[in-house]
Amino acid sequence: MSCFRQGLEGVSIRVLIADDQDIVRAGLVMILEAHPDIEIVGEAADGREAVALARELRPDVCLFDIRMPELDGIEATRQVAGPEVEDPLAVVVITTFDLDEYVHGALKAGARGFLLKDAGPDLLYQAVHAAAEGDALIAPSITARLLSTFARTPASEPPLQPVELLTDREEEILLAVAKGRTNEEISNELFISISTVKTHVASLMRKLNARNRVEIAMWTYETGRIGR
Repeated sequence: MSCFRQGLEGVSIRVLIADDQDIVRAGLVMILEAHPDIEIVGEAADGREAVALARELRPDVCLFDIRMPELDGIEATRQVAGPEVEDPLAVVVITTFDLDEYVHGALKAGARGFLLKDAGPDLLYQAVHAAAEGDALIAPSITARLLSTFARTPASEPPLQPVELLTDREEEILLAVAKGRTNEEISNELFISISTVKTHVASLMRKLNARNRVEIAMWTYETGRIGR
């Protein structure tokens, strides 16, 4: 089952929603379409259809459930956003289950966000915006647990040193990223533009050889910049 929606002039973020439960899909559509800057361009009821629609429609953000027939959300994410994908799409995984294996699997598959279905409309909206802007947003409760677990795990080897020394500003942004702050929140807290925040985050990823914000946060814990 698929649903195509006609584009609306001026809408900036095109979203594809995939969930096998009709009522859940309808709820996500209703929440997101309440925002004039978001357009739902397609819906899918299983993972295989989600991948096909994602490749055909090339939405700005894909919103995938974890448990779907035909293909689960993690494999669907891997097929449209994984390391082997030449032109990856932005995926936010949303699920009822916050099992660590799901979180790790989704992030490893290339997801730019991970939310629980009870996260609330505001966080869902933020996650879609973050993914569309190349950022990443993971439910705060999940981020805290992942990093807490990481902090209690003895490192198998000393943390790698950055390829270049971090500037004072980069150290500030490093701590903010580790606390789960979005680019917009960092911008407001440090009184700098969002484009400046993005420049610093990109520099941090390069210097730390980190693939995403979660790896930046882990390095921050590993080096003792935030207490274990």
